[in-house]
Amino acid sequence: MNGATQRSTGVEGVDGGVGVTALLVAAARAIETHRHDALAQDVYAEHFVRAAPASAGWPVRMRQVPDGDANPLWGRFARYFGLRTRVLDDFLLRSVHTGDARQVVLLGAGLDARAYRLDWPPGCVVYEIDRGGVLEFKHEVLDGLSATPQAARVPVPVDLRADWVEALTGAGFDTSAPSVWLAEGLLFYLPAAAETYLIDMVDRMSPEGSALAYEVKLERDLLEYRDSPLYTSTAQQIGIDLLNLFDREPRPDSAGDLESKGWSTAVHTPFDFTRRHGRGPLPEQNDALAGNRWVFANKSRPFA
Repeated sequence: MNGATQRSTGVEGVDGGVGVTALLVAAARAIETHRHDALAQDVYAEHFVRAAPASAGWPVRMRQVPDGDANPLWGRFARYFGLRTRVLDDFLLRSVHTGDARQVVLLGAGLDARAYRLDWPPGCVVYEIDRGGVLEFKHEVLDGLSATPQAARVPVPVDLRADWVEALTGAGFDTSAPSVWLAEGLLFYLPAAAETYLIDMVDRMSPEGSALAYEVKLERDLLEYRDSPLYTSTAQQIGIDLLNLFDREPRPDSAGDLESKGWSTAVHTPFDFTRRHGRGPLPEQNDALAGNRWVFANKSRPFA
């Protein structure tokens, strides 16, 4: 797809600020898709990258990266996003195939194409919450590809710092039915109060049988890793200063909050899944991934 001729009315939603990080994740998913030992497949990802002027020149295959996996951004960091995609794909599919939940809510959906590429059981509805510009851009790219969703897809254009609860229920979300929630690569960017509100609302809107997965950073001081190769290479190669985008307030103990509300939780490092799958990042010195945690929660029955 030609980015110049297909420029979306929503392209400004992904060409600056936090929105451009969605393109970074899409590029990583594209690279992962074309690996011989891919952990996840997303055939739509490279089309998002090519359609946005901000990312049109980024690599979408490892052969386009001169130093290959030695490149901190397109090697190690991209592999992290590929691993995260696989782990959260597995979580979503396991949750809907083994339980009663048929509502899936992607909080800060970005350029997530899970509604199109995963094997959803009949009756599933995927709600995608994000800013209008991001969802418009995604819709135009997918529409241009004649892509067909594998579940009912309901875009909910709203900023998660605004009243997203009213927007979600207004879009048809049923608070009395079990749901699966996902906040992938989101909470780093939200103020602490917004994270606390989000966790509280997910609890209030989730009956028994609901599940939630989210990603957090546990560092007390994000700037401790300001010279990490992941951060410096991202800034140097594609102009994204992640530390400038992250909210630097002390983070709430959302896992503890969920447990106090009756949820069971499991907290993992990404490296746990690297070892499980046999590929992905492992700990290193001055590691920007050291504080990353993936949290899985289930309401009323243990998370397997």
